[in-house]
Amino acid sequence: MQIDERTVGNVKVLDVSGQITMGQGNTLFKDKIHSIVNQGHKQILVNLAGVSYMDSSGLGELVAAFTTVSRIGGKMKLVNMTKKMNDLLAITKLSNVFETFDKEQEAVQSFN
Repeated sequence: MQIDERTVGNVKVLDVSGQITMGQGNTLFKDKIHSIVNQGHKQILVNLAGVSYMDSSGLGELVAAFTTVSRIGGKMKLVNMTKKMNDLLAITKLSNVFETFDKEQEAVQSFN
């Protein structure tokens, strides 16, 4: 897994690519979220367009990251999810937790 970080307005966008699975990917994602939060950023958009696969452990990391950001009064949203990821969120009832978007521009504007 690889995570590229960029800023759009006052939103930190994380472009995630590869697989979010148990092991190395989880640690990388968690460390990145903690780093951004520790820098004082509270608006995080996770772009999942480049993610080819996510297992239940990866989904758990998204939930943990969401909790970390929420605890500081921030918001974390998801964009560019595959149909499979959307189905996974629906099955696990996490679609009620995560705000998801199809287009990055809409997602960024939703933080305002």
